[in-house]
Order: sequence, then structure tokens, then C-alpha cells
Amino acid sequence: MNTKFHYQLFFFTALLSIILTAGSASAHKVNLFAYVEGGRIYTESYFPDGRAVEKGKVMVYDSEKKLLVEGDTDKDGLFDFEIPALDDLDIVLDATMGHKNSFKLKKSEVEAGK
Repeated sequence: MNTKFHYQLFFFTALLSIILTAGSASAHKVNLFAYVEGGRIYTESYFPDGRAVEKGKVMVYDSEKKLLVEGDTDKDGLFDFEIPALDDLDIVLDATMGHKNSFKLKKSEVEAGK
């Protein structure tokens, strides 16, 4: 009987561990989308539940990892800026508390949106 209790306790602990790990992994997800139109780059940032990322830090790097643009999202999770360079661009969003994501725009996409 004692052995059965230990197996049940082990099973319960393992199951609880899996559930907690899965929840914490998805808790740090944030969505970032960017597109180019009319000489500007537009970004949209939101959490999986649909809430906008307000005051998220947006940083834009060129292919040499040089910081070109930096700013914050507005109350709707939006941030836009003039095309800083005709290059591959890496747009990084830091929404605090471990919420981070990036979006890559290829040079061809940037050129097409001039």
C-alpha cells in the first residue's frame, strides 16, 4: 500500500511539473508584425490574448547589427518610422518581464515599400 501511494505521488508531481512548465513557456510569448508601405515601416505588437503591447521598446538593426532606430509602441501597440536604410532589417521588441520577439524584413521587402 505504501508503494502505491509513492507511485501516485510521483505521477501527480510529474503531471503538475509538466503543466506548470508548459504554462510558463507560453506566458513569455509576444507577437510582433512589421510591414513596409509608402516609405515607412509599420509595426504591430500584441500579446497572445490580443492585448496591445503598450510602451514596448522597439529597436531596429541593420545587417551589421548597428542600431538604426529606437522607440516605444503606443497604447495600441503600434510604432512606425521612416525606412532607415535599404538593407536587411531586424526589428526587436522588448515588452518587459521576459516578453521579447523579433521580426526580420528582407532588403527586397524594404525596397519594394519605398
